[in-house]
Amino acid sequence: MAVLRSYVNGRWQAPDDGQPVHDAVTGEEVARVSSHGVDFAATLDYGRRTGGPALRALTFHQRAALVKSVGTMLREHRDELYALSARTGATLFDSKFDVDGGIGVLLSYASKARRELPDERCYVEGPPERLGKTGLFAGRHVLTPMLGVAVQVNAFNFPVWGPLEKLAPALIAGVPSLIKPASLTAYVTAAMVELIVDSGLLPAGAVQLACGGAGDLLDHLTEQDMLGFTGSAATARRLRAHPVVVGRAVRFNAEADSLNCSVLGQDAVPGTPEFDLYVKQLVTEMTVKAGQKCTAIRRAFVPAGQVDAVIEAVGARLAKVVVGNPADESVRMGALAGLEQREEVRRGVKALANAGRLVWGDPDHVEVSGADDERGAFISPVLLAGDADRPEPHEVEAFGPVSTVLPYESVAEVIELAARGRGSLAGSVVTADADFAREVVLGLAPWHGRILVLDREGAPESTGHGAPPPVLVHGGPGRAGGGEELGGLRSVFHHMQRTAVQGSPGMLTAITGRWTSGAERDTAGGHPFRKSLADLRVGDTVVAGPRAVTLADIEHFAEFTKDTFYAHMDEAAAAANPFFEGRVAHGYLVVSLAAGLFVDPDPGPVLANYGIDDLRFLTPVYPGDELKVTLTCKQISPRDGAYGEVRWDTEVTKQDGSVAARYDVLTMVAKQWPLAEGSTS
Repeated sequence: MAVLRSYVNGRWQAPDDGQPVHDAVTGEEVARVSSHGVDFAATLDYGRRTGGPALRALTFHQRAALVKSVGTMLREHRDELYALSARTGATLFDSKFDVDGGIGVLLSYASKARRELPDERCYVEGPPERLGKTGLFAGRHVLTPMLGVAVQVNAFNFPVWGPLEKLAPALIAGVPSLIKPASLTAYVTAAMVELIVDSGLLPAGAVQLACGGAGDLLDHLTEQDMLGFTGSAATARRLRAHPVVVGRAVRFNAEADSLNCSVLGQDAVPGTPEFDLYVKQLVTEMTVKAGQKCTAIRRAFVPAGQVDAVIEAVGARLAKVVVGNPADESVRMGALAGLEQREEVRRGVKALANAGRLVWGDPDHVEVSGADDERGAFISPVLLAGDADRPEPHEVEAFGPVSTVLPYESVAEVIELAARGRGSLAGSVVTADADFAREVVLGLAPWHGRILVLDREGAPESTGHGAPPPVLVHGGPGRAGGGEELGGLRSVFHHMQRTAVQGSPGMLTAITGRWTSGAERDTAGGHPFRKSLADLRVGDTVVAGPRAVTLADIEHFAEFTKDTFYAHMDEAAAAANPFFEGRVAHGYLVVSLAAGLFVDPDPGPVLANYGIDDLRFLTPVYPGDELKVTLTCKQISPRDGAYGEVRWDTEVTKQDGSVAARYDVLTMVAKQWPLAEGSTS
């Protein structure tokens, strides 16, 4: 037994005593938890003054590298976390779901940030918006890190994944975090945070931990802080209505419990792969983490004629589920997180039984393997057959291995029944009928944050109903909290302030580091393709041409590429086209000719062209037209190693000044030229 310490103000701090937390399997006391003595005002201030500046001094790529290093370090300590997780009642599979899932979130965010964010400290979003008639006034959106602390209040069911899924996007955004774990499993979270702190990988103040109650924490939030919550819908409502959260417009995100559903398609009859997938998925969702998942299936919607078949098939699978001590290798489902949680689940089952009948399991009795069923928080999986017209299945959540089978007659009815849950994190549709899937998904979408469509084709690689991929939204409307806890870069941007900046193109270029159309171009410094990344500057420009386009060019390109579309080859047919006056040059011929004009042929700092973005053909090019190209350095993004990425604004014009094509060219450019011996690109 130990008294859990909090990590605040750069040091570990232990209370004199605390509330006992018990092993979910044996009933033994594991730890005592209390936040007594934690000065939350000072803790938040420390994060703002110390952690925030240290993180904001780094670029997105540097922060992503930190996140990756933390994930890699934790991966080396998984066994320690598995062992602690077992005391929460989790099987080894459950523990891996939590621990490996959390580590995977860190690595996924780190990788995505390195691929999609610049190696800079702020983010410029979208193209510039022209605000004046002549192009002398424009606007851009800039995202900068909030100056406060990301406070996260977590649920008991995922003591590793829960904190890490919030920590990763906050760190990448440049915002420090204060982790407040649920007391029931805080000893697992505390061990994880201790590993992070001891590693020394993160700057001081980047992560803090407060074990125990929240005390007056919310009273000290400011307009620059954020509050993220995972837990019950009732608690989410109280937090959202807190006077400080409301009065200071604290950015708030909640992922709350919800009555998630799974819909069996009308085509998925016994004997089809989809029927078997539905049954297997339902049993998995009931038993993984002993059903203590905010995404677990609570309502199983089944065509009325298939209710008995589903109940029989699910019952047969549940009969093979061994409940007991996770140390027993035969055990497939462990204990609930605590005895109080078991009583809460039993109350939920009793309420649900008022609207139906128990068809499998007994909430008051269960055969347990390798443990004492009285001291441990064990419960049987429970399947009910409910009346879909009663309110209880759509209002009561038994947060454990409990699900209710509900019949439906039509697509319209199942959509209406699903909506009675008033907002869910996750739903699923199991069908091979694409028309059914489309109708149900579009009908369910307004009430769901995520919908899995499962069929025999996608099943081998499906992540499953209850596993939220970090690159996709995790959250939901209404009862589910109204937030989006995950969602790739959306979550990173949740921790940043989006600001519209208006000004002249030159000012916007200077502020954002992105060349803005209308800003000054520098053509005096020689060909920019002869400049290394160290010498190249935004605005460096080459103007090349003219180059006459001949009919022979068009015919040669058609023969060489086999692109003999009539508009290039048939004068009469081309003239009959409402867009053309006669035969026109291929768009890709125009792009190719432009490249021939601006490319410097000799070896130099430009190592490779790796793509074109936003290509548009704006004016037809006819035989006899003359092309000129203006290539301007638009954005410079250094990377690790010997090179960086350069984005070039490219405009191809005709002799009358009309724009034939506009696009961005992407190149890899050496940081120094010649390349240092032994360097790689």
